[in-house]
Amino acid sequence: MKANVSWDGEMGFVADPPSGNRFVFDAHPDFGGKNKGPSPLETLLCALAACTGMDVISILHKKRQTVTAYRIEVEGERDPEGTWPRPFKRIVVRHILEGPDLDEAAVQRAIELSDEKYCSVSATLRFKPEIETEWRVLSQSS
Repeated sequence: MKANVSWDGEMGFVADPPSGNRFVFDAHPDFGGKNKGPSPLETLLCALAACTGMDVISILHKKRQTVTAYRIEVEGERDPEGTWPRPFKRIVVRHILEGPDLDEAAVQRAIELSDEKYCSVSATLRFKPEIETEWRVLSQSS
């Protein structure tokens, strides 16, 4: 999988993922951004929530469970500002589901399966993949 992310000239970046569904990242105005989109760390938390949520919904549908509302609260804890880097030290994913006669055991199992087997975002965070950085400078002709 390959994505391209291009600078917008300020603090924003435009992401072009393989799906073609372009989206914008930006910094908070306190950090020079224009608030045109979520920050990279906000999207990381949201990606984790969406990934597990899609799994849980899929599994519960297969178990013939009716879900009428589903919200995922995700919180990331980091060191205080001024320390670098500031990775997430802890992430809490809280699933809140509603539905007529939802079987709590089925919900628990769906969440466990997502967490332990299916959610690629969660697996990526747990496996701490090797990250290689490469760079090149292209000269501009006058």
